[in-house]
Amino acid sequence: MYWFPPLESAQLVKRYKRFLADVITPAGKLLTIHCANTGAMTGCTTPGDTVWYSTSNNIKRKYPHSWELTQTQTGDWMCVNTHRANDLISQFIAENKIPELSDYDNISREVKYGDENSRIDLLLKKK
Repeated sequence: MYWFPPLESAQLVKRYKRFLADVITPAGKLLTIHCANTGAMTGCTTPGDTVWYSTSNNIKRKYPHSWELTQTQTGDWMCVNTHRANDLISQFIAENKIPELSDYDNISREVKYGDENSRIDLLLKKK
């Protein structure tokens, strides 16, 4: 999987104030990182879980590190950054890494759909 900027790992200490989390890097440095997910995140905020975070070079950011993924202590992976989830799934589909969806060759995002004219994340079509 391609990720830019590259991700670094740390151990989760705690998540708090919905948007923040404290982690400890392998070098022992305590970082406060931004969490874009405002949900409860049940099952992905257990202290000791592996957090994968990106680092922004934007000097205006108060918290330059962003929580992207969690790997639980049982080995399960979760995309925590809700802004990235559709990017990852689109990439996996395009690379045929989801066998059940390998027959689709056209991926469209944020397509208006249904009588309500709402939007769906991904629309898959066969040519």
